[in-house]
Amino acid sequence: MLELARINPSRNAAEPWTGAAAKVLVVGLARTAEEIEQIQRLRYDVFTEDMGAVFPDAQDGIEHDRFDPFCEHLMVRELDTGRVVGTYRILTPEKAREAGGYYSQSEFDLSGLGSIQDELVEVGRSCTHPDYRSGGVIMLLWSGLAEYLRRGGYQYVLGCASVSLRDDGVTAAEVWRTISKQLPQGDEPRVTPLHRYPVEKLNSTLPARVPPLIKGYLKLGAKVCGEPAWDPDFNAADFPVLLKMDRMDERYRRHFGLDQPATATAQR
Repeated sequence: MLELARINPSRNAAEPWTGAAAKVLVVGLARTAEEIEQIQRLRYDVFTEDMGAVFPDAQDGIEHDRFDPFCEHLMVRELDTGRVVGTYRILTPEKAREAGGYYSQSEFDLSGLGSIQDELVEVGRSCTHPDYRSGGVIMLLWSGLAEYLRRGGYQYVLGCASVSLRDDGVTAAEVWRTISKQLPQGDEPRVTPLHRYPVEKLNSTLPARVPPLIKGYLKLGAKVCGEPAWDPDFNAADFPVLLKMDRMDERYRRHFGLDQPATATAQR
């Protein structure tokens, strides 16, 4: 693994690590086939258990698709055990051209993004182990992602925030209530779902909470840039999220060290 950052909880950690209070956690880019397999096993476990996703072609508990070979795989692991406890998948614009496009294009028409469509870094397949759902691992993943983007000089990040429909869309309806008045207007960059999920028809009177990951994206400075798409494989409503790096909330910029000059080039 090419290490990008680490956290030692004994050194004034921001929060306790649920289930692993004494663990040192490191974030970096997978560099071996074994590391990528660990990541794909974590994805399979989390997506099938948490979201009820079905992968008919999956073998031996491994979740993968045709984009994996073109992507960088960001991972958080326990330093002493090597166990992978969090991951993101990163597809750069250069690798997207090699792959014949972005994964997002299977769900959205990206033409409304205009010229920035050629500059996008796509992130996806985000998941964390159930032992590490208190927020620390996702912050470490974001730190690693921010460092990768800083080194590469990338400015635009596109991803999908998936909301499980196992609750009959109650949570998706709450997300829609939260963001529907903040959708792009006029010439602002936007995407259009190929298979729109009719979220406005859901029962919006039932209580629900916006998932922490989506709250985190909004606090970060990201914008939901279109209506949700229906993802039948993951049984989810996918909300498209766009972040321009120089519009990131200043607190996060300082936390991630983004005001420092880029002195190295990320390995792509």
